[in-house]
Amino acid sequence: MAFQGLQTAVRWSAAAGAGLALVLVLSEAALAQQRVVPLEVNRHQLVEMAVLGSIAPPRQASPPYRIAPDGTVRTVPGTGSITYNFRVGDPATQMAGDHVEPGVSINTSPAGEQLGLSVLSTIGSQARVVSGEAHGALGAVIGKHGGIENVMVEFPDDVYDKLVIGDRIQVRAVGVGMEATNLEGVAIRNMSPRLLDALNASGMGVTPDGRLRVPVTHRIPAKIMGSGLGASTVSSGDYDIQMFDQGVVERYSLDTLRFGDIVAIMDADNTHGRIYLEGAVSIGVVVHGASRVAGHGPGFTTILTSATGMIEPVTDPNANLATLLNLR
Repeated sequence: MAFQGLQTAVRWSAAAGAGLALVLVLSEAALAQQRVVPLEVNRHQLVEMAVLGSIAPPRQASPPYRIAPDGTVRTVPGTGSITYNFRVGDPATQMAGDHVEPGVSINTSPAGEQLGLSVLSTIGSQARVVSGEAHGALGAVIGKHGGIENVMVEFPDDVYDKLVIGDRIQVRAVGVGMEATNLEGVAIRNMSPRLLDALNASGMGVTPDGRLRVPVTHRIPAKIMGSGLGASTVSSGDYDIQMFDQGVVERYSLDTLRFGDIVAIMDADNTHGRIYLEGAVSIGVVVHGASRVAGHGPGFTTILTSATGMIEPVTDPNANLATLLNLR
């Protein structure tokens, strides 16, 4: 019988009246993998509801400059539109852009309907094109962007050239109201059952001591979180990972962040708003690109949070929506 992580520590011990027994000693990591049980939720109570948006045009301020903390100015692409070459799984920090949204950005109006779209569109929910040449194409929600309240959707490669700005996309939204049923001390936000199942299949689970082990690509300190702090809810939108201190960027490998990465913010509670709290842990998805504007950076949309530190992040370089949801 083979076990991943089996150590060389294989010892022989005498068993009374039974000769010698071979005892296999597993590494802590291997034992931990064997012990977790999948996170269970109130799946049968979740409401599945249609929400509708249209592909948003790109937006620019007037004047269109982005001003960095050092006073330099630059005009670059920003939010909205169909982004062909920066999508889920691609770098979120290395581009001539500011707050770039991967894949296809959708929104709607008026404000109440826009919030309906952004709140209910959980990450991993199915999206379907319902107008235009790409009618019937299926994709998945990959993020939400606060302030502008755009929702980002990923589609297969062959769909992009058929899409045009203004095409309508309907999301089969499900997941708002999700609660854990075999775990205490962890709140769930912005997560679809599809993403939950994918994370469970990739090693997420409840440990014997009642903590939730979650695969992540990065652990990020709460002290560098910026724009988005002060909100009283995390049911839509995001908050930003600042990247203005090069030493911090290198220490936490922030320049390797990708769209769709599952990351942990350490000492951050996102249960009802976003606050600094020692010992708390929040898990989320990288949803938009880096920024040169003070206080801004790659966006983080919350999917799990624990004010009491009942989340245990474990490093997994494959913890990205592209792999988890088989999007690319």
